[in-house]
Formats: sequence, structure tokens, C-alpha cells
Amino acid sequence: MRRLFGRGTDDGTSSRLPADIWVLVAAAFAVALGYGLVAPVLPQFAQSFDVSVTAASVVVSAFAFFRLVFAPAGGFLVDRLGERWVYMTGLVIVSVSTLATGLAQSYWQLLVFRGLGGLGSTMFTISAMALLTRLAPPGARGRIMGFYATAFLIGNIGGPVLGGLLAEFGMRVPFFVYSASLLVATAVVAVFLRGGRRRAPDDETPEKEPLRVGEALHHSGYVAALASSFANGWASFGVRVAIVPLFAAANFDAGPGVAGTALASFAVGTASVVSAAGWLSDRYGRRPLAIGGLLVSGSATALLGWCDTVPLLVAASVAAGVGAGVLNPAQQAAVADVIGPDRAGGKVLASFQMASDSGAILGPVLVGVVVDRFGYTAGFSVSGGLLLAAVVPWLVARETHVRRTPTTTGE
Repeated sequence: MRRLFGRGTDDGTSSRLPADIWVLVAAAFAVALGYGLVAPVLPQFAQSFDVSVTAASVVVSAFAFFRLVFAPAGGFLVDRLGERWVYMTGLVIVSVSTLATGLAQSYWQLLVFRGLGGLGSTMFTISAMALLTRLAPPGARGRIMGFYATAFLIGNIGGPVLGGLLAEFGMRVPFFVYSASLLVATAVVAVFLRGGRRRAPDDETPEKEPLRVGEALHHSGYVAALASSFANGWASFGVRVAIVPLFAAANFDAGPGVAGTALASFAVGTASVVSAAGWLSDRYGRRPLAIGGLLVSGSATALLGWCDTVPLLVAASVAAGVGAGVLNPAQQAAVADVIGPDRAGGKVLASFQMASDSGAILGPVLVGVVVDRFGYTAGFSVSGGLLLAAVVPWLVARETHVRRTPTTTGE
């Protein structure tokens, strides 16, 4: 247990969590809880304006699209202004956008308001990852990424179920509650988050120039992380949110409730393994965990379309969540390894996030087209196949995490 929560590292360095990480964990919980509230109702809210499955899926993609186009600017702002103010500004933007989404009176208003929230989302996402990269000791990066993800997923577990229940009072209600939860997260960050980037280990040494994306692309581990981030964004953040609720509504009674249960089951599967996966990636390297996570997630995602009972849907969702939980801390820690503790990496992190958002944009739209033409089984098979294909870059990638071992000189 001491290893999982960062009391020590394999290289003997202390890895007690700095106070700022606890702040990020608390804020992540508030954000995730609110996001989970709207996930099961958003596609059906879009369809209430008499649009097709593809059009409803575009609403989910719009959020990711705005995250994608603003990501380079978000990385630039983080490198230039520091993380704290960029983080808070992003939270406020998403809060206002979510409130407007809940008040939308037409499909096009819904599309625009939801999309604009992506601007703020990419700001606080890149800011949080930049802080975690800076503050995490090299021997504990996987564990800290896993711990942060666990807090985020605890919110995701309760959010969809609560969102399905709130939808009984009207599909707009979850958006209002989400907006309020983001304001709570903003208040937590404003009061308790103390600062921006950490200086290089040697305080007398000027901070190095930010790592350029071109430099990072020379590392095969970063390239592999981009590939798995794209596939994971496609399946976990795009297709799961946009298509699973519609699949549940089309095949099972009490659509919103079943959709919320399926989304929560995915989060339960992820949360059950993500902390241990982070520790294992610190001990055995990023590649084995990334490969294993992709294999499990891809296989389970492909099976979703064959589920004809609620227990089978829940089981497949849990398995897909387990795969994502094994993958995520490993690929995030790999990116942090490439950046290192003494260089800013806002643009490198932004590119990594852009890969995920690109998948989240294309996934719902293209899979929506496949579903409209060939059915849900084909749509989920395409998504599972993409996750399995992302294994290939990791098989040839160089390991990013090199464990430090004591030498006779004590280095």
C-alpha cells in the first residue's frame, strides 16, 4: 500500500505527494463527477431535437473538436503564463458553456455551446498534466498518474448513475449541476493551488527551453503514446460516450438508466486497476502495461456490439474499462518521461492531448455512419480493431522508463 500511494520509490527517492497534487486530485473529482452527469443524457438530449444518430454523435465530437483546435494555444499559454491561471480560466469557461448548453433551445445552439466548452477543457487538462509532470519524481510518475486518474474515475463512477437519475427530472438538469460542480472545482484551485512550474532540480541553473514537439517525435515511445492516445480517445472518450447510450436506448428498456450503468461500469473497471497499473509501470516499464491494456480494451470493445442482455453489456464495459485503466497511466507516464522534470512541455502535452481529441472527434462521427449503415455490431468492431492496431507502435518502441540502480559511488 505504501508503494501504491507514493511513500517511496524503487530508486530510493522520496515521493511524498506535494500539496499541489492533492489539490489537482480534488479538482479532478469535482470535474469528473460533473462530466459523468451529462454523459448518459447528452446524445439523447441532442436527439430530442429530432436529429439522426450521426447528428447526435456530432455534438459529442464538437467538444473534442474545439479541444483539438485550441490545444496548441493552450500549450503555449501554459508555457508562458504558468498552470494556475490557465487552469482556473479553463474551468470557468466550461462552467459557463455547460450552463448555456442546458439552456439550448435548438440543435444548433446545443452544438455551439457544447463545442465552446472544449476551449476551457483543453486549458485545464494541459495545465493539470503539466503540473503532474513537473511534480512527479521520475520513479513515481506512473503511481502519481494512476492516483490522479483514480480520483477522476471515482467521480466518473457516480456521475453517470446520478446523471441517469437526474434525467428523470428533465434532461437539462444534469447540465446545471455540472456547471455548479465546475465552479466548486474552480474555488478549490483558487484557494489551495499554490504555484506554477517547478524549477529545475538545481536552483542555480536557469530553466531549460521548453521541449519542442519535433524533439519529442524523435523518441519512439512518444510516437507510440500518440498512437494509443488516438485509439483510446476514439473508443473511450468518443464512441463510448456517444454510441453506447444510443445502443442501450435502442436495445434495452429504460435507456438512460442502462446507459448510465454501462458508462459507470466502464469507470468501475478502470478505477479498479489504474493505481496498481501505475505502480506496475514504474516497476516493469511503460511498454508491457500499454500493450496489455490495448489488447484487453480492444477485445472488449469489439464484443460490445454482440451484447444482448444488460449483464453482458455491463461485463463487456467493465472489461473495456480495465483495459483503459491499464493503458492510461503507462502512456501518460511515458510522455512525462520524454519531457523530464526540468523542461516545460506544454506543447508536447498539447500534442498528446490532440491525438486523443482527434480520435474522440472522428470516432463518434465515423462510427455513427457505420452504425446507420451496418448496425452497432460493425461500429464496435471497427473501434476494437483500432485499439488492437495501436499495439504495433508499442511493440517496436523504446522503453521510456529507465530504473535507476545504486552504484558503488552512491549515485
